[in-house]
Order: sequence, then C-alpha cells, then structure tokens
Amino acid sequence: MAQLTIYTDGAARGNPGPGGYGAILQWGAASKEISQGYRRTTNNRMELMAAIAALETLKRDQLDITIYSDSAYVVNAIEKGWLFSWIRKGFKDKKNPDLWLRFYELYKQHKIKFVWVKGHAENPMNNRCDELATMAADSGKWLVDEGYEKSIG
Repeated sequence: MAQLTIYTDGAARGNPGPGGYGAILQWGAASKEISQGYRRTTNNRMELMAAIAALETLKRDQLDITIYSDSAYVVNAIEKGWLFSWIRKGFKDKKNPDLWLRFYELYKQHKIKFVWVKGHAENPMNNRCDELATMAADSGKWLVDEGYEKSIG
C-alpha cells in the first residue's frame, strides 16, 4: 500500500462562530490543499471536519494514511479508542455524533493512524493548515454547518 500523509487543522471565531478547516494531502511529491468556511460552528467540529473533508477527496479505498492533527479531541478519540465506545453507547452525552459517524464510515475504508502535533509550533504543514482554516473562517464564503445549527435549534 502507498502512504498518504494528511495534515489538518480547524478554527472557529468565537467558538461558536464562523469557522473553517484546512487540510493538506501529500502523496509522494504531489500535494493538494483544501479548505472551507462555515457560518456558525465550533473549533472541535472544524478539527474533525478537516479530516473528513480530506478523506472524502480520496478516490481509492484501502490506503495507508497518517493524519497529523493538533486536536487532542480528534487524535485521542481514535488512538485511545473513545470513538468506538461512543458508537457502542449511541453517543450518550457526547457532542458531534453526526460528524463522528460520517468520519467512521470513511475510517473503515482505510488504514488510518493519527499523530498529534503541537499547534502553532515548528511544524510548517500544521501552520499552513492553520492559515487555510483561519482564512476560510474569515472568508465570508461560508457553508451552513447543518449538524451544528440543528443541534442549537
């Protein structure tokens, strides 16, 4: 299996507020940047959405993927197995089940490992993802985060 590396970051202005995600996909010498803004969302949702959006761009299954994220929420949910417990318990008292279930369907199609990186530090790819996420959050070209907006009424 070929190795795909993905860097991700999310941002929200006000948390909740306008938000965005940024991701960089690297396959050998090739790379692709993606980002999108949302009019009202949370930082954790955008951190998770960055991984989802990156995985949704893939055209093949069964890839060996390493995702680098500065979100302990996202990294620990997978690497410590929390997500699988949340699913078994029907997400009782947990936030963002819509995005976690969307992520889980993508997760099952690949071999994915998450690696935590310190945010706003010496990792240039994480820093670039932060730039992409904040530019998307500030862009005014927002989509509606329906899962979030429905959850708040």
